[in-house]
Amino acid sequence: MIKNFKTLDIWKRGCRLVKVVYEATKVFPKEEIYGLTSQMRRAAVSVPSNISEGCGRKTIPDLSRFLDMSVGSLCELETQLYLSNDLGFLEMKKMQGLVDEIGQIRRMVIAYQNRL
Repeated sequence: MIKNFKTLDIWKRGCRLVKVVYEATKVFPKEEIYGLTSQMRRAAVSVPSNISEGCGRKTIPDLSRFLDMSVGSLCELETQLYLSNDLGFLEMKKMQGLVDEIGQIRRMVIAYQNRL
């Protein structure tokens, strides 16, 4: 399949998303370190991880399945961002910027899937 996932824009943007999520969750309450903070970080990390793992598979259906998992993780992260805002951990402007980026990455992943 795709041997060099590092050339894919969806992988690069996924990696940047991880950094932004880690930065955003640094200010969350300490009691959330094993709760929402950890869950959001894991969801973000799974986006580029699933893209790279799918690229290492031998068939297009395998790659597509891992891209589906990336989309699922993006949706999970979006929900967690809304919850973080509702709980007062994340201000609206920061949340909206992340939600917008997630939407763009999700569209890019789906477009890539459709081209396979």
